[in-house]
Amino acid sequence: GEFGKRGLGYPLIDLSRELKKILGLDKKWSVIIAGAGNLGKALVRYKGFQKRGFTIKGIFDNNPSKIGKKLGHIFIYDIKEIEKIVQAENINIGILVVPADSAQEVADKMVAGGVRAILNFAPVHIILPPKIKIHNVDLSIEFEGLTYYLS
Repeated sequence: GEFGKRGLGYPLIDLSRELKKILGLDKKWSVIIAGAGNLGKALVRYKGFQKRGFTIKGIFDNNPSKIGKKLGHIFIYDIKEIEKIVQAENINIGILVVPADSAQEVADKMVAGGVRAILNFAPVHIILPPKIKIHNVDLSIEFEGLTYYLS
């Protein structure tokens, strides 16, 4: 390959650095979470994101009793502000943990603000422009995958 030396293989430090660059893991990524329910709270509390270069810049919700408060050190904004804050904070990635009936609208606002990738936990198919990357996570399907190994 391009990074190795014939007969010597790959220097591990150099290979690791190059792989991180190729995968985009050599950068810091700004992330928002739409939905301050139980799953949103769990995601905010997860420490592994920061260790891997993903910084949660805000969480958004439509519940007046949550808006304006903090979850840990992360401010909870009104969902109506999502497009403006995505633009102002140069957010790259959005995590969608809202009910199915509002998921498309929230995803559209994320994209309008400048989000280029969405991790979708909402139980609905989201339609986005082809240039936007979306990864759907359905936990029930993940469980079904596990049952294969138990059968």
